[in-house]
Amino acid sequence: MSNRTVIALTGKDRIDFLQGLITNDVTRAEGGIIYAALLTPQGKFIADFFVIGQDDRLLIDAASSAAAPLFQRLSMYRLRADVTLSETAIVVSRGTGDAPEGALPDPRHAALGWRHYGQTDISDATDWTALQIAHLIPQTGVELTPETYILEANFEALHGVDFKKGCFVGQEIVARMKHKTELKKGLRRVQIDGVAATGDEITSNGKPAGTLYSVSGDQGLAYLRFDRTEAMETQKASLILRD
Repeated sequence: MSNRTVIALTGKDRIDFLQGLITNDVTRAEGGIIYAALLTPQGKFIADFFVIGQDDRLLIDAASSAAAPLFQRLSMYRLRADVTLSETAIVVSRGTGDAPEGALPDPRHAALGWRHYGQTDISDATDWTALQIAHLIPQTGVELTPETYILEANFEALHGVDFKKGCFVGQEIVARMKHKTELKKGLRRVQIDGVAATGDEITSNGKPAGTLYSVSGDQGLAYLRFDRTEAMETQKASLILRD
């Protein structure tokens, strides 16, 4: 996949360093893979990524569009920690068919198949946009933006945040949203009636209800105000988009 960049973290402090920054428990990546995010101190999204634990290093698999700011932010936090960051030439592949040797299961949802880290792209022809809409999977730069709060973007259901791991950047805001408030906005799957595109406004009973993001056929992912859509029976609520 040409749209992914893999960053390597080496050094004796790599696990403790990353553990204090990101939303998931780095120790769970040992010999496997986790999904996580780095947030601002105000709890807003910077980047989402996968962490792969290997014998002598951690790999961070991020969208290429987010790799440079992620690398910069991690470098800023490094201070005196014994950690070295470097961009690698590793190629990320993914698919939903038979997993190749060495592949790892996508930790967000079983339907998302496998991820492979190697020298060549062996991805299959899965319609990823349709699959991600079907399972409420937000995408970097589409549903996930600098204004995103991760709990509104389905992160907990996607195993991307661990509330028992200890501190991480932005934890106070995320914990408050989890334990002290009821979410009033968030991602939902919608049925599209008519022609629509990313960025279109969604209305419910004639009132603005949210914004459409990813689209595949007559299905889409939208960021909605729940008070305007609470009468809808399911997350597949049929909402009419404004012409």
